Amino acid sequence: MSTNSASKDKKLPEDLYRVAREKGTEAPFSGKYWADHEPGMYKCAVCGAELFSSNTKFDSDTGWPSFTDPANIEHLELTEDRSHGMMRTEVTCKKCGAHLGHVFDDGPKDKGGKRYCINSVCLTKE
Repeated sequence: MSTNSASKDKKLPEDLYRVAREKGTEAPFSGKYWADHEPGMYKCAVCGAELFSSNTKFDSDTGWPSFTDPANIEHLELTEDRSHGMMRTEVTCKKCGAHLGHVFDDGPKDKGGKRYCINSVCLTKE
């Protein structure tokens, strides 16, 4: 019997495991939060760390939830990602190591120019 090394305490749902642990990506316009406009705090779906406030969410027309700033930069780890023939910056949860998405420099200029492009499946919201 194999154990799920992604989570010692629980088995992650297949779609979350694929993105958070295997660095996958959900299809654009498919996640439950890409068009969400309700107030709240977005948290890591694996460990519950606070990641992004709805106050920093904006419509990027990319099909994924986009944020200008994290709720607490100390909760994120940013690393160079040269996969798929591209140069990007990967965003992971510092607490549990879950792959969340990527950050790009094409966000709203009046908000600092960053676009944290995050997979909905990696988020919960309170």
